[in-house]
Amino acid sequence: MKTIFEKSNGTNGITLTENTESIDFLSSNLLRNNKVGLPQVSELEAMRHYKELSDLNFCIEKGFYPLGSCTMKYNPKVNELLAGLEDFNIHPNVPDEKAQGALKLMYKLQDALLKITGMDALTLSPSAGAHGEMTGMMIIRKHFDTIGEKRTKVIIPDSAHGTNPASAKMAGFDIVSIKSNDKGQVDIQALKEVLTPDVAAIMMTNPNTLGIFEENVKEISELMHSNGSLLYYDGANFNAIMGYTNPKLMGFDVVHLNLHKTFSTPHGGGGPGAGVVAVTEQLKEYLPTPTIDFDGKKYYRNYDIKHSIGNVKDFFGNFSVLVKAYAYILMNGKNLKHVSEDAVLNANYLKEKLKGHYELPYNEPCMHEFVLTGEKQKHENGVSTLNIAKALMDSNTHPPTVYFPLIVHEAIMIEPTESESKEVLDDFVSTMIKIADECKNNPENVLSAPHTTPVRKIDEVTAARHPDLNFKEGI
Repeated sequence: MKTIFEKSNGTNGITLTENTESIDFLSSNLLRNNKVGLPQVSELEAMRHYKELSDLNFCIEKGFYPLGSCTMKYNPKVNELLAGLEDFNIHPNVPDEKAQGALKLMYKLQDALLKITGMDALTLSPSAGAHGEMTGMMIIRKHFDTIGEKRTKVIIPDSAHGTNPASAKMAGFDIVSIKSNDKGQVDIQALKEVLTPDVAAIMMTNPNTLGIFEENVKEISELMHSNGSLLYYDGANFNAIMGYTNPKLMGFDVVHLNLHKTFSTPHGGGGPGAGVVAVTEQLKEYLPTPTIDFDGKKYYRNYDIKHSIGNVKDFFGNFSVLVKAYAYILMNGKNLKHVSEDAVLNANYLKEKLKGHYELPYNEPCMHEFVLTGEKQKHENGVSTLNIAKALMDSNTHPPTVYFPLIVHEAIMIEPTESESKEVLDDFVSTMIKIADECKNNPENVLSAPHTTPVRKIDEVTAARHPDLNFKEGI
């Protein structure tokens, strides 16, 4: 594809007014001494160029996107329409009395999410999952500081999301890692060995990043609480349990939810997201300000929170994301339970179809996702998990998450979500089986993949170590 500079033919795409304005107020060192060098193309040519670029991007609207632990589900387009309504397009500094509709929506969303999680209070402010994690850990830190207990450690299972230890560390805690047992779950004995009086909390995902439900979660909760410690719930995998259970029933004290995963708001591309944090009654006085409250007559932003950790986001969260999440909840209603039901069914269907062709490190019933390994293909045929992922790109399928979780070598982490039909899943199964067969019979075809994408196989080591991000005319 030609760059827009290569397409430049001297055509002016715009006509500027002949009126001139004085720039005497600018310092001479701020003025250009040479031409800007912008491409000279018509508006139509410019639009076609950027449309061609956008067509190169893969997205959920173009094909299957089984990205493990990220819930890349279909986002109903009506959500975009609702978020773009004129009455929601208000400045965040307008006074509460002129923002009653927006505040009511946020209050109703809070109420719905509290019912879904079982928790007692929440904040909509955090702008992403990791931001929610850090907010939750700051709440835990503030709690122990306020009650005068010096607790410096946070326990994190080795199957945790990579942001968990980073979030705890940024909140000022030391990290204690514990290994999983042979079922891919938290090892109770290992937990007991590190559960000392200076432990503030444990950070868990349930189901965990292997897609396995932590069946001993109640025992873990009792152990932590008897030690005076708290439990933090990473909600990245919440899409698996809605309507069947909730973090409060499991014994968790702090929860973050990725609205841009579970509740069908656009995910990826750098945002925007929303990392809602919900807490139990004993922690509500530490929530960031403001919360959204209702006094019986009007909705308002409440800054009067006794031991608040303060403001964690300019204004109040990513409002358009909140609108889309609320619309999704209203559309599903009590059928949210079926969202999780279908997601779990789809994942188990794929697992059973593929486990004879790729190794399954933990042969347990999975929830919304599962992890295979390409160890066999690598050792027997010299084809790595990365090669398998590249080969998938030739089938109009985005590769699953690879090499995570770290406790599984050559990991292939697959999450189909509830959005996909059986026909799409069967096509994916056929493609994965075909790649497994090629690994044995024609490995070179997999090693040289992808063959049909705009960018073919690259030297990834050189690309990572010596990236060249500058435009060079004529290249």
